[in-house]
Amino acid sequence: HKSKLNLIFTEFFPGVYLIDMSSDNTEENAEESMSIGLLDVVLFVGFVVAISGVMYSRVFRKKKEPRSTLSISTGNIGVPAQGIQFVLPIVSLLEKMKKQDKRVVVFYGSQTGTSEGFAGRLAKDARSLGLPSMVYDPEDCDDWDDLKGVASIEGSLAIFCLATYGEGDPTDNAVEFYNWLKQEQSLKGLRYTVFGLGNKTYEHYNIFSKKVDERLAELGAERIFERGEGDDDGNIEEDFVTWKEKLWPAVCSYFGLDINATGSAGRDYDLVLHEDLTMDKVFTGEPHKLHSYKNQKKQYNMKNPFLAPIRVNRELHNGGERSCMHIELDITDSSIRYTAGDHVAIHAENDAAMVERIGELLEVDLDQIFSLVNKDDQATKKHPFPCPTTYRHALLHYVDITSLVRTNVLKELSEYCSDEKDKQHLNEITAPTDAGKQAYADWIVKDHRHIVAVLEDLPSLKPPVDHLLELLPRLQVRYYSISSSQKMHPNSIHITAVLVDYQTRTDRNIKGVATSWLKNKIPSEGADAPVVPIYVRKSTLRLPYRTSCPVIMVGPGTGLAPFRGFIEDRCVSKRDGKSLGDTLLFFGCRHRTQDYLYEDELAQYLNDGVLTKLSVAFSRDQPEKVYVHHHMRENDALLYNLLSKEKGYLYVCGDARNMARDVLAALTTIITSQGNMDESQAASFIKKLQSENRFMQDVWS
Repeated sequence: HKSKLNLIFTEFFPGVYLIDMSSDNTEENAEESMSIGLLDVVLFVGFVVAISGVMYSRVFRKKKEPRSTLSISTGNIGVPAQGIQFVLPIVSLLEKMKKQDKRVVVFYGSQTGTSEGFAGRLAKDARSLGLPSMVYDPEDCDDWDDLKGVASIEGSLAIFCLATYGEGDPTDNAVEFYNWLKQEQSLKGLRYTVFGLGNKTYEHYNIFSKKVDERLAELGAERIFERGEGDDDGNIEEDFVTWKEKLWPAVCSYFGLDINATGSAGRDYDLVLHEDLTMDKVFTGEPHKLHSYKNQKKQYNMKNPFLAPIRVNRELHNGGERSCMHIELDITDSSIRYTAGDHVAIHAENDAAMVERIGELLEVDLDQIFSLVNKDDQATKKHPFPCPTTYRHALLHYVDITSLVRTNVLKELSEYCSDEKDKQHLNEITAPTDAGKQAYADWIVKDHRHIVAVLEDLPSLKPPVDHLLELLPRLQVRYYSISSSQKMHPNSIHITAVLVDYQTRTDRNIKGVATSWLKNKIPSEGADAPVVPIYVRKSTLRLPYRTSCPVIMVGPGTGLAPFRGFIEDRCVSKRDGKSLGDTLLFFGCRHRTQDYLYEDELAQYLNDGVLTKLSVAFSRDQPEKVYVHHHMRENDALLYNLLSKEKGYLYVCGDARNMARDVLAALTTIITSQGNMDESQAASFIKKLQSENRFMQDVWS
């Protein structure tokens, strides 16, 4: 039974050690073997209690208890306790800071990795100023009361680098921190500053960092430098650099440090080459656990994705220069569940040709096995990505080689230029001046220079590949709105994705990491289906519980994806005899004959009465461009009636920069004209819709 428990606990609790505390065999132990049923019950109850405790702490409790030791006795009454002891590592923010003599702690709330990258740069800057620092993932904190203790550390500073996610929400790893912060009574004595990451095309731009900043101040914490904001729709790198270049003089002034006495923070990781390792001990793309792709185990998530076979990969466009794929992923026997409106995450690979090109430019053996090991042996993060691995696999699976190269990377790489002109050029475009920022925007941003382009255009730049891998950000998963309903397709997930492929001013071809990778994964008869590592992320985009509620969907282009799932959901409900409320779809594309996605399907749903209205705007089939918001205004009385009297639900999906704004403007106009309201009253009407979850958006820029 102990061996069974061992298997169970290592499955559900990686890193939890089971210590056998049983005494030597005794007469009582012999009796124990005769009462096996009772023992089974005791073990099972203990297991359930342990599971319940963990679930309670993760889901319901607002404050974690420190990790400690749990013992479950399996002995009979009157017999010395025998059993299993569950030893969990104690993780304390305050103890870690005191033990390692850290003065600066940088917290990050990150969904895509950008905030985490910025946090690492801030910590490195602090170390160069002689301020021992550490980066801390809020998800690792067991007791947020430790934050009050940080104030007791002489010369301490807490920096919060926080992204806003969804509809003004904290990122997943910062939820528990924010829940604690809202209930805390005092943080007097804590010195802090905040940098927020957001996107101005979204309604709730940087709202989470604002809330945290204001709440910290309310609790008596001392803001030693103004909050900064980065706009991902603009030049977030410039925003960040501008803020931090003003931050450090303020920090030095506050703590009485000499800003000119900066040193080099040095590298964070040591290179270890492995000459005798066999490939069965090497990570080859697995995100967390070695061989997890070979030995698939259920409970699939970010760290344990499911290898889903691609059963269908077909083109949706009929001619034209653009391409849109319809992909069907097989999730048979995976136990993966999803609801219409959820997202599927794709663990894509970088372009193999780009990886080979890096190997050529840096003259390295891409099949060399290596590890990068954190110089700080007390650090939570021992490696920047799964190690040991090869240079090839690191470049293929673990680092981002297609995004714009950030200034901190260019600055460190400049030391490896053998040509003084190349070095000077990198120093100029990374200078924290207006001229430097403009030069960076011109050479990197406007020309979309990724790391391969930089290495090609600066031939004397030959950094060690391990240092390059240390500096490049992690390759992030790509999320797609699921374009199917599991009620109609119980064993598959559908994706609708436009291929990203364009030319830069330097005649380089820029391809989307995931879409270009998926484009070539075509299943063929008689061969094993290509597979894709996936997991499902829950979304807040949900159909109303009552099928009789009216539904209005606005989704041009691939914004149609979640609504295809919604329509399939409603179709199944209709087949089951349930009453459907009005179901309206406002779709838009360029040309009826080229990019009218799922035209036949939509026509059939309209004919079957699943859709009560289908309004399609073809923006370029006539001299004047026509978009979905124009069609909304043409149906203003119907829309207002459905929203105000019939308590209908409005959903918008697609482009945030233009479409979502135009749709909101059209909605405001409809409400003011049909409801006889002024703009202020219309805004209140829309806010009420949002608070009731009757106006939801899933938009991107």
